[in-house]
Amino acid sequence: MGKDKKRKQPPSDAAAPPGDEGEGRRERKGKKHKKDKAEAILPSQIKNKDKRSELHAKLKREKKAEKRKLARERGQAIRRAEELGEQPPERQVPRTIENTREPDETVCRPDDKELYAGNDADEFSAVLKQHITPKVLITTCRFNSGRGPAFIEELMQVIPNSHYVKRGTYELKKIVEYAKNRDFTSLIVVHTNRREPDALLIIGLPDGPTAHFKLSKLVLRKDIKNHGNPTSHKPELVLNNFTTRLGNRVGRMIQSLFPQDPNFRGRRVVTFHNQRDYIFFRHHRYIFDTKESKVASKDKKAKTSESKSQPEKQVICRLQECGPRFTLKLLTLQHGTFDTKSGEYEWVHKPDMETSRRRFFL
Repeated sequence: MGKDKKRKQPPSDAAAPPGDEGEGRRERKGKKHKKDKAEAILPSQIKNKDKRSELHAKLKREKKAEKRKLARERGQAIRRAEELGEQPPERQVPRTIENTREPDETVCRPDDKELYAGNDADEFSAVLKQHITPKVLITTCRFNSGRGPAFIEELMQVIPNSHYVKRGTYELKKIVEYAKNRDFTSLIVVHTNRREPDALLIIGLPDGPTAHFKLSKLVLRKDIKNHGNPTSHKPELVLNNFTTRLGNRVGRMIQSLFPQDPNFRGRRVVTFHNQRDYIFFRHHRYIFDTKESKVASKDKKAKTSESKSQPEKQVICRLQECGPRFTLKLLTLQHGTFDTKSGEYEWVHKPDMETSRRRFFL
């Protein structure tokens, strides 16, 4: 047998074949991809509780640091523009559900003459033009208990010129006729379920309309910390964000419950704030407090501490909540007075309407 031929070993500095070089590149890419994948793991994907909380705290710290860095850069840019006498950069507006809402054709415009003409001829124009003084009748469902009576008592203190009539076994249509014959302008029915108020029915008299609201998150005055006691003065009324045609109609209906000549000396404010089709009710009174603050004297010759500090009086305004506090959600709006059989509905809330979080109706 001949001697085995020794294989020639390639020199160490020789270039790798083209195929081997491609495999090495792919291997390096695979390692980098695995590393990125490991860094992109979410805390919810980690089963160990300690490691999960540790990663969550780390991500939170990084997010806060990035936020502080961006705020610092914005502040530096504003100061630089002020020093150079240039116009500072525009302030960034955060994207919220409210300012990214879906476009709606029924949003009221300031130059809408048709809307103003409709307002002059609707059911509330006589009350809002102060031709008629609002007079409100408040009643309940047939079985009223729990927090219902306390809520009605506080509601009567909120709405001036309101009267309570016990429902008894009378049908609602008879109560409506009773209110019409005694020149009431509105009727409010408080509905309770399982000893808890859960709905509010507001009927405009004598020709409607009728609005049915879901009532939730009720907090009575006694449960509000540091609450105030309201006076008998006529309150100011604040209506916020009723922007569509439907919202304008609901807002005018709420406005017709209150007198249009508030007594500002009473310092009472009633607010109906619409946000994402939920109407938040708040009742406040504003208080003016006088506070003394010591101001250092600029006189250098002053020797005593009394002469150096001079008391200065400041008037501070603050709000004190009087209660109650609750949230309303419009369910139906019906033409005319309450009629479940042959009533014609202007608007009805249905579950299939909620196709998007950015779609609002009020």
